[in-house]
Amino acid sequence: MGLYLGLDSSTQSLSALVVDTESGQVVLEESVNFGQALPEYESQHGFLAHPDVRLKHADPLLWVAAIERLFEKIVARGFALETLRGVSGAGQQHGSVYLKTRISDAPSWTTARPLVEQVRPLLSRRTAPIWLDSTTSAECAEIASALGGDLRVVAISGSRAIERFTGPQIRKFWKTEPEAYAATAEVALVSSFLASVLIGASAPIDHGDGAGMNLLDLKLGAWSPELLQATAPGLAAKLPPLVPSATRVGELAPYFVEKYGFAPGTPLIAFTGDNPSSLVGMGATEPGTAVVSLGTSDTVFAAMREPRTDPRGFGHVFGNPAGGFMCLICFANGSLAREEVARRVGLSWPEFERVILNESKPGNGGNFMLPYFVPEMTPKLLEPRVELLGSAEFRAFGDPPANARAVVEAQALSMQYHSDWIGEHPERLRVTGGASKNRAILQVLADVFEARIETLSVANSAALGGALRAAQAVEGLPWAELYARFVAPEPGVRVASAPGAQQAYAELRAKFAHKVPA
Repeated sequence: MGLYLGLDSSTQSLSALVVDTESGQVVLEESVNFGQALPEYESQHGFLAHPDVRLKHADPLLWVAAIERLFEKIVARGFALETLRGVSGAGQQHGSVYLKTRISDAPSWTTARPLVEQVRPLLSRRTAPIWLDSTTSAECAEIASALGGDLRVVAISGSRAIERFTGPQIRKFWKTEPEAYAATAEVALVSSFLASVLIGASAPIDHGDGAGMNLLDLKLGAWSPELLQATAPGLAAKLPPLVPSATRVGELAPYFVEKYGFAPGTPLIAFTGDNPSSLVGMGATEPGTAVVSLGTSDTVFAAMREPRTDPRGFGHVFGNPAGGFMCLICFANGSLAREEVARRVGLSWPEFERVILNESKPGNGGNFMLPYFVPEMTPKLLEPRVELLGSAEFRAFGDPPANARAVVEAQALSMQYHSDWIGEHPERLRVTGGASKNRAILQVLADVFEARIETLSVANSAALGGALRAAQAVEGLPWAELYARFVAPEPGVRVASAPGAQQAYAELRAKFAHKVPA
């Protein structure tokens, strides 16, 4: 038993969380907000400003500086980093870092110079495209065409060629900056780059994060020769090896031992993507439990018994850090759509909850909405599309209870419809994110999915997932034991499907299936 550190490098911050497997307690939480703590990198929201709003890149040195600032804050709090028995973590998925010198081939980090100054000369590309970037539509089409269509890309990699995925981003780099691409010795993910910095050597890519690149052959667990060839020349030689998520990839570099007091030999377990790490942090690595995250965008993710792929091409398949596979479906119209409806009908957020629960019923009297207020990725809509079917008052956004229920029902129906390819009926949904406090939304999800709803008090599931993965890899503790200690549902927040709700939703479900864009 002991203390384990989990790190999470998200879009806007780097967070740390330490668990004590003996007491079953989270004993430390700390974070560094990039915009507030490191303004010199001019990344208020975690990325560099650019005239093209579709282009979203970050400075990799920002993440290096954040590591140092985070450890400084932890030491200042009096926490003894030497007591840690292991470290793991996560990075925002799909982002890529380009190195002209592998970190394993670079001089060892020295405490005589800032770490940023030692990493800067290793970069072949000053910026890193991140998951928000959407400038690679042409490259996605080229990759799909080279393989004979989207379905072939899905069959191999688990996803269509997606603008934010790493493969299309690499292809664009090769096309637009061929000399810099040729000078690149290694392409890392955000997760493997952070791990490399921490161990002072080139870290491998884990299967969980590697599956979010449009480059991994899911069935073989190896880089796909077809996809590599369709992406960029010589790419195989530039990619790190792939490893299972529980792999010990090295020890914390002497730099961190000397400067921050880590114990010599502290093991580092492979970093993964934030979504696979959250699967662990939500205690959902076994089939039967699905996670619904309600945020700016909504996501549904779950463990899978086998690596099925979405025939519609919207869902994604990643590696499950506990073994096997997981699926993820992302919906752009999440909280922004709910808030836009509330605004149009003049409801505060508490009123939005109240009118759904008290002044409307499942099925909404046949009133129906397609709530795509911004371009959508599931289904793929390049332009906003809002459609209302029902009473005249409802169509004019003049029926607050019906309009409020309609957006939530449409979102729940879309989640169910676009996750049916998994072939699993979840027994329970674990709901997280800001809107998970809204009882009306929880009730609609319970009714549509016919599942028990639970909420968790987990504040940072990706960092918690990192800490639990470190504990599991070092101590060999069963996942069930770790989940019982750290991922218990909030007491008193369990919502069951209401009697008769399924009959009320039968007609609406058929209407949605007929109207939803292909």
